[in-house]
Amino acid sequence: MTSLPELWAFTDPQRTPDITALAARLPAGTGLVYRHFGKADREVEAQVLAGLARSEGLTLLISADIALAEAVGAHGVHWPERLLARGAQARLRHSHLVMTAAAHSYLALERAWQAGMDAAFLSPLLPSNSPSATHPLGLWRTRSIVGQSRLPVYGLGGLDMKKAKQMKQLGLSGMAMIEAWLKR
Repeated sequence: MTSLPELWAFTDPQRTPDITALAARLPAGTGLVYRHFGKADREVEAQVLAGLARSEGLTLLISADIALAEAVGAHGVHWPERLLARGAQARLRHSHLVMTAAAHSYLALERAWQAGMDAAFLSPLLPSNSPSATHPLGLWRTRSIVGQSRLPVYGLGGLDMKKAKQMKQLGLSGMAMIEAWLKR
């Protein structure tokens, strides 16, 4: 497995409607998780993102779609927590791909490790505008969870570049953002 970036961007249909513009803003060496949520034009969007990833030096993961990831030459697949069992099956057949998982608790991180994931995104750390965000974990709880994890853990939820140093002090391998990329 190649080493993973410290910084990541996640797409979101409501908060990042122009994913090409988002990808173009990212500095080289950043990771991008394309969450297509079953969009009709996902193949076209994924192909555009894969081209940008190659030309701009980004690491591209496609959410929950092995076939699409392989078709466009993405680096791997990101699995929502609810689809981790599919991710575990995919890991067995696609060892060449990077695989990450979403996690919202220590137990989910353990399941991701058992499923053979390369890393996990723990969320939400702080209050977030995400429609799916639950109660934030907070800094103390995040540090405790990360300290027990056997996987590299990236933070997501309510983060921006000003919080990067603080996130490293929690033991995180890096962080992911959505809206903060649009404000750069």
